[in-house]
Amino acid sequence: MVLDTYGFRHPPFQMTPDARLFFPSTVHSRAYAHLLYGLSQREGFVVVTGEVGAGKTTLIERLCAEFSPQGHAIARVMTTQVTAGDLLRLVAVAFDVPSKGAKSQLLQGIVATLRRGIAERGRRHILIVDEAQALPVSSLEELRMLSNIAEGEHALLQVVLMGQPQLRQTLARPDLDQLRQRVLAAYHLAALTREETHLYVRHRMTSVGWSGHPAWEPAALDLVHVHSGGIPRRINRLCSRVLLAAALERAT
Repeated sequence: MVLDTYGFRHPPFQMTPDARLFFPSTVHSRAYAHLLYGLSQREGFVVVTGEVGAGKTTLIERLCAEFSPQGHAIARVMTTQVTAGDLLRLVAVAFDVPSKGAKSQLLQGIVATLRRGIAERGRRHILIVDEAQALPVSSLEELRMLSNIAEGEHALLQVVLMGQPQLRQTLARPDLDQLRQRVLAAYHLAALTREETHLYVRHRMTSVGWSGHPAWEPAALDLVHVHSGGIPRRINRLCSRVLLAAALERAT
């Protein structure tokens, strides 16, 4: 109904992350710059944290869309308090390594795959772990050990940890000092400002064919910021409902 009423090519405020609708706010641009810097070091960890709906997944979608599949093998793992052994199996599956067998077999398979990828194709391997705040310390240590594996002077694997603010508290633990020393770049995604909320809404709509119809009054966009707190997913949810109500009323 919204598309038919206002002539949009696609829903402007869909909840599914879409790299094509990436909005380069100050915080998201800086977070992406930290990601690129950390990955350019070709070793260690990169950490990005933010509230639920702050735009972490959209950053990763953009990264995956821009990194060449010929030069990079990017694997993604979604975690929910998995043990160290289960995490290794998830990593194995993500890199197309047989996941059955003992821990030693899993490690051998993962390392062999990483080495073969570099030797045969020169591909870099990047592991992205989402919802990393749910990982127990033992699982984080397992990731640290994986990141330490090297071929000559080059690490075989880089790890990107994405998580909610609790992840920062976990990484501050005294018993994770060795992992902290391996973090090359870290950034926390804050909420959008009022001005950026205005720009975000207009950007999302312009990206799908908006040409001013329907018109958003500045006071309405101020209210969007107040009720969403500047969190992109909350903005999307609120604005999609506003547009639906407007379409039902044929409002301009």
